[in-house]
Amino acid sequence: MIIREMKVEDWQEMRNLWQTTEGIGLGRSDTIEGLEKFLNRNKGMSFVCEIDSKIVATIMCGHDGRRGFIYHLAVAKNFRLQGIGKSLVEKALQELRKQGIHKCHIFVMKDNEKGKNFWSKIGFQKRNDIEVFSIDI
Repeated sequence: MIIREMKVEDWQEMRNLWQTTEGIGLGRSDTIEGLEKFLNRNKGMSFVCEIDSKIVATIMCGHDGRRGFIYHLAVAKNFRLQGIGKSLVEKALQELRKQGIHKCHIFVMKDNEKGKNFWSKIGFQKRNDIEVFSIDI
């Protein structure tokens, strides 16, 4: 198992994983151009896990200078419950800490029970005091 920094060249393999992972919502920004912009803005903060030269897990992480955000944590079904997702989260949080970020958020689809259980199990707390509003621009 190798955890390494995510590269733009990983996009197609990662997109295939994301499309087959329940609970991952893909949007207009999930293009190769969007990934390149994200990785350039958040250098050294997003990672993939490879087993036998195949990407089996991903995590995208960035921050706005104040709060960290995690996107697209995905682990291929046959590699779950082996600590890979937790290892990726720990690596991303370590990078946030190095950059002086002290709080991180993750957006989880309301019907993603497995995802909500995972995040709770590793120490993230569900917020009941805020709601998310979005607008397409």
